[in-house]
Amino acid sequence: MMLSKEKLSNRGRGKRALAYILLIAVCVIIIYPLLWTIGASFNPGNSLVSTSIIPKNPTNEHYVKLFAGEGNLFYKQWYLNSLKISVFTMLLSLISVSFTAYAFSRFRFKGRKNGLTLFMLLQMIPQFSALTAIFVLGQMLGLINSHWLLILIYVGGQIPMNSYLLKGYMDTIPMDLDESARIDGASRTRIFWQIIIPLSRPMLAVVAMNGFTGPLGDFALSSVILRNPESYTLPIGLYKLVSDKMGASYTTFAAGAILISIPIVIIFLSLQKHFVSSLTAGGTKG
Repeated sequence: MMLSKEKLSNRGRGKRALAYILLIAVCVIIIYPLLWTIGASFNPGNSLVSTSIIPKNPTNEHYVKLFAGEGNLFYKQWYLNSLKISVFTMLLSLISVSFTAYAFSRFRFKGRKNGLTLFMLLQMIPQFSALTAIFVLGQMLGLINSHWLLILIYVGGQIPMNSYLLKGYMDTIPMDLDESARIDGASRTRIFWQIIIPLSRPMLAVVAMNGFTGPLGDFALSSVILRNPESYTLPIGLYKLVSDKMGASYTTFAAGAILISIPIVIIFLSLQKHFVSSLTAGGTKG
């Protein structure tokens, strides 16, 4: 018995040690490139050849250059453009996804199952397969260089998967709550806003996070629609910094990339408590 207990304890220690090793490896894979990017943003010069993770002569010249607006570097405008597109995409996605998910969760209508199946199939089609059609549509509507066309495209892309996720979460909310509210005289609209939406906040936080971060990291769609340097978003503008063979500035690119993370961190910290409650609710309801 003693030997068997020792073997079990050794196995448990071995599993814990393996788990710690994997966690450390994942942390290194994630943190190491981030540290290099931060270090590069404070290194003098434009090349990465002479940069180091800990700068010998740190400087903030690259951050100053971003906001100085020299030449075709409209970083402040690109930043505002990205924030504008991300915020409106997030808000419109929340509204459209909420209504769509509520309809699929609480109503029974013809084509409901086929609609859900279509939502899943749409996720299998890569976005870049529609780039030609999107460009032609933008030209026909005269909306090339329009941020609003880009916002509508992003919102349309957010609806299928997020609606499917939110619908699944709304299905866990008991129908008894709806029936009790209707007996008390509440309308469908009042049930939606005062019962379903408050109880769905954890998953709505996920939808909001997806809607905000998606446009900040997109390059393919935005590069097709936006052609004027002043209307660029951050991914396009920063790409131009390293695509010029004669004047590529990787250290300035690193500084600009670091600043992109600031609004993402703010949104994540603001919604963090909802993410935690979403995981907890999923664990208890599952």
